[in-house]
Formats: sequence, structure tokens, C-alpha cells
Amino acid sequence: MAYKPLRINRLGFQLTGGKQTPPLRSCEANHHASDEEATMSEPKTKYDRQLSFVETIDLNVSDPVAHKHIPYVVILVKVADEWTRSHSGNLPSSREEKKQFKDNYKEAIEAAFKVFAPRGISSEIQQICNDTSCAEPNSNSSDFWVMVAALKAPLEGSIPDMTSSTELSATASKIYQSKAEADFLVMEKRVKNILKKIGRDLSSISKPTIKSFCKNARKLKVCRYRMVEDEFSNPCVTEIQKCLADEDYSGAMGFYVLLRAVDRFTANYNKFPGQFDGGMDEDISRLKTTALSLLADLGCNGSVLPDDLINEMCRFGASELHVVAAFIGGIASQEVIKLVTKQFVPMLGTYIFNGIDHKSQLLTL
Repeated sequence: MAYKPLRINRLGFQLTGGKQTPPLRSCEANHHASDEEATMSEPKTKYDRQLSFVETIDLNVSDPVAHKHIPYVVILVKVADEWTRSHSGNLPSSREEKKQFKDNYKEAIEAAFKVFAPRGISSEIQQICNDTSCAEPNSNSSDFWVMVAALKAPLEGSIPDMTSSTELSATASKIYQSKAEADFLVMEKRVKNILKKIGRDLSSISKPTIKSFCKNARKLKVCRYRMVEDEFSNPCVTEIQKCLADEDYSGAMGFYVLLRAVDRFTANYNKFPGQFDGGMDEDISRLKTTALSLLADLGCNGSVLPDDLINEMCRFGASELHVVAAFIGGIASQEVIKLVTKQFVPMLGTYIFNGIDHKSQLLTL
């Protein structure tokens, strides 16, 4: 069934927007440079070839140019190996140990956190792997969940930017790519075994799709949204009450309620509040009554909205400002691209923009 991915409501300087996508979306989350993978925390037996390459490089080389172009991953692996030999096989964990570990190698120092990082995959990826959607894949499972079921943290195959000679960089790159290809072949075999088990065509998930999944396996994210329909029919009363009582969120929550109240006002009176000259006081009174009725429907009996917000909403008089329209158009198109391409992480919640204070906020409603 076709659906509109976003619902946007705007008036004057205010707008609200929310997703109307199905409740489950999977995407390849963008990652920062700090997320680049490092392999020194993995068992040594898993990377014999990498270690053999590292052992061929002498950190005490006399040539300053050659010394400068030693890849920092080599420095990290060597120093980490020396550390583990003198610390019962353990990598640095305490603050003092991490401080002792660092030396005067600038790039290695900046990347030293990779040695301190906990072993294994992140808790977020582990949570995805433990999701019920991939526990027992079947013929109705999406390609994404079939590949998650086959997942075992493959190497993505690219190396981070670093100062290095062309020769050393090429050698390191080949090692990474070789391991990534081996991981892909294992992953492909596991995917086909699952496809065979659930009775699907073995070629229904293509090699490029599996390779892309392997490349982004450490950066996966599953986003579950509430439909706007659910937001309207089954509101999170406690969250709404909390936002109304919170000084930082009361303004955004107030405009959210008022924008919905304007929709109800328009349906009842066939015009926007303040749309026509004259009758402003009457429109303010009507909008206030409508807003209080809406608050009661939302389970917030006794809650009130500031008069200045109600007056401001009526003052807009159904106006649509070019700058606000352009701004929200950019936000909306960016979110649609994320949803369609499943790249980068979409905003989670109802987006509120207050053009008066130049403030954007996300509410979980």
C-alpha cells in the first residue's frame, strides 16, 4: 500500500513534522572517522597475515622520512603486543594504564582509543543481532533480516586515512581487502544456507547487496517509529505531560498542541484563526477553547497554554512565510532521502521548529 512518508503542518513561524513510514526501517548509519575499525583487539590467531606484515617493520629505523611514514596501525599493533606481553595478555583498561600506553607518535596517540575499546561488536549491533526478527528467518523475512541472521561482524575492507609510504599503504590495504573478501565469502555462504532453509531463491539476495551489507555491518541501525496515526489515536500521555511541565520543552509542546488545535478549529469554523480582518478576539477565544478541548482529549485535563502562544497563533492568520517554507522543505527532503535510500539515520520523533526563537526540537509522542 502506498503511503506518504512525512506529515508536515506549518503556520506562520511554527511547524511540526512527523514520519508516517511503516514502524520498522533499517538503514546503514553514517559513521564518523572515530568509528573506523581496528583489529588489534581481536584474537591474534585470526590475523596471522596482518601480524606477519607488522613484524617486518622496524620502529627504530634511523631514516626520519621512513620513520614518519610508518602506518599508525603498525605502531599501535606493535606497542599493544609489547604491552600485553608484560601485562598478562591484557590491553590497557584503567585511565592510568591508558596514559602509560601513549607515546610521542601523534597519529598513534589520536587513534590509541581503538586499543582501549572493548572487544567484540558494539551493544547496538548486538541488540540488532538479538532481535526477534532474525531469530527464526522465514520466507517472509526481508533481505536485511536474512543477512543479519547470517552476520558475524565481517571486516569492511577499507583502511583509515593515515600517514604512510605508498608501498606500506598498498600492502596494508591489500591485507584489509583480502580479509574483507574472505569475510564476504563466508557471509555469502551463510546467507545462501539460510535462503535454502527458508525456501527462497539462492540468488534473491545479490552479491553486491551482501558486499554492501558487509561493508556497513559495524554501522547498522534499526529505526522503529510510531505512525502519526498512532500518535493521534493513542498519545503518550506521560510524555506530553512531562513536556508541558518542562521549561525547555513547554514552548515546543505548546505549539504542537496549537497546530493540532488549528486543524480542529479550521474543520469546525471553515477558516483559520485570525485569517480575516475583524473578529480577532473571537478567534482567540475559540482557539483557546479548542486547545483546551484537545488537551483534555490528550489526557491532560487541567493543563493550560500561555495566552501569548494562542495570540501569536491567531496573529499568523494562515500566513505561510517563504523562509520557513524553504527551511522545512530542506529538512523534509533530507529526511525523505534518508528513508528512501536507507542511508544515514533519520530523526526519531515529532520535529518542532519555532521560527521566533530559531529553535528546533524532537518530541517522542
